[in-house]
Amino acid sequence: MSTDDLPPHFAQRLDESDDALFYATPRLVTHIDDATIRALTEVYRARIPAGSDVLDLMSSWISHLPNDVDYGRVAGHGMNATELENNPRLTDHRVHDLNADPNLPFADDSFDFVVSAVSVQYLTRPVAVLRSVARKLRPAGEHLVAISHRMFPTKAVQVWQGLAPTDRPRLVETYFERSGAFSEIRTEDHSPAGADPLWVVSGRRIAETPSSDSE
Repeated sequence: MSTDDLPPHFAQRLDESDDALFYATPRLVTHIDDATIRALTEVYRARIPAGSDVLDLMSSWISHLPNDVDYGRVAGHGMNATELENNPRLTDHRVHDLNADPNLPFADDSFDFVVSAVSVQYLTRPVAVLRSVARKLRPAGEHLVAISHRMFPTKAVQVWQGLAPTDRPRLVETYFERSGAFSEIRTEDHSPAGADPLWVVSGRRIAETPSSDSE
């Protein structure tokens, strides 16, 4: 593990078996409340202009993007082919395990935005993944990481489970900072009343991004 990534004990999980086995069965369900989904969709509507090329990172059968906005390419990345094939917003998709290989299987400088919804807690090498995200973004492109309080407890990393939900956005900001690949790092609270909380941590790709992290 890279010294710039999580210390080994922070990245430990209750279930250290192959992630491909855990995600082999499709889960065509939602993981946050309907009101929180609507709030996230409105964030995307406000932040991602029509015509943008978007990568939906760690996606499934729903992307939370507004249905009435026409984007360019909407590529999907995830762990289950059936889920991705059932996502009507995707123009193409790749099945790929970021914990096995943090380098995303897309060409560099391909996207204006990369989005990730309620999945960052499963990354064992989040800093390396963020460096790869930066390389896939075009100059000044943005990465939006949406987080809430639900999780699969056996697959979430130890450091995530040890923090209160309100402290987790700062952890994600730390991932961005340690990647050395983003500026304008910030957290916005978009939590709807009476529903699951929603924070969006974002950063803008800096001009020079780190080279491939393959160690």
